[in-house]
Amino acid sequence: MGIKGLTKLLADNAPKAMKEQKFESYFGRKIAIDASMSIYQFLIVVGRSGTEMLTNEAGEVTSHLQGMFTRTIRLLEAGIKPVYVFDGKPPDLKKQELAKRYSKRADATEDLSDALETGNKEDIEKFSKRTVKVTKQHNEDCKNLLKLMGVPVIEAPSEAEAQCAELCKADKVYAVASEDMDSLTFGAPRFLRHLMDPSSKKIPVMEFEVSKVLEELNLTMDQFIDLCILSGCDYCDSIRGIGGQTALKLIRQHGSIENILENINKESGSWFLSNAKVF
Repeated sequence: MGIKGLTKLLADNAPKAMKEQKFESYFGRKIAIDASMSIYQFLIVVGRSGTEMLTNEAGEVTSHLQGMFTRTIRLLEAGIKPVYVFDGKPPDLKKQELAKRYSKRADATEDLSDALETGNKEDIEKFSKRTVKVTKQHNEDCKNLLKLMGVPVIEAPSEAEAQCAELCKADKVYAVASEDMDSLTFGAPRFLRHLMDPSSKKIPVMEFEVSKVLEELNLTMDQFIDLCILSGCDYCDSIRGIGGQTALKLIRQHGSIENILENINKESGSWFLSNAKVF
């Protein structure tokens, strides 16, 4: 899910850390890709109509395979060398978020049932997509396909994005490609958004450099991570009333989450800061 509002926050406060690039400019580059994020997108979009999904003659879903094949061919034809990284065991800190997602899918399943009864096509489309979950079988199918295509596959010990970042830090790949901005919090030196968008969208690739992000924000890596936590992430609840801009002011003023919490009071069921000028 990423970091809430991080793209806009960086555009407003660290514009030099972002630059638009042409898709073709990554010719010859090795790029680490979060596979699970891609598979989820394919299951939602490829060959989908209401509750109907792309299947083979046996009735098995093939949307993820069609999407993975088409996207990978596009990358290879452009001279880009993809390295797909698959999630391992989710970290304990993410269990609460995963439980929320499970609950939301359960709610969506009930809403979908109601929509099917009433025949509301718009609601059927909406709630059907919300019930989608990437399964172990989806992952295994894509791993087998990529291996047959001669494309490198890596299974991370935990979060794929963390493994992607480590590959980039070790100079095994040029950059990490994902739509999920929390790749930056794992310290990926270079991060790419929109690399895998369909060519029909004609959206330029946005490249971020974490060193320039820290330089422009005037933060250390630890402070940047604290900023992202305060903005809202997958691992913990956010503090009501604190968005990206306020979080940046707080980190600059107090230096860390721990110091910020010492200056926060709780009254009338809402959070506010004793030093109101930071707003």
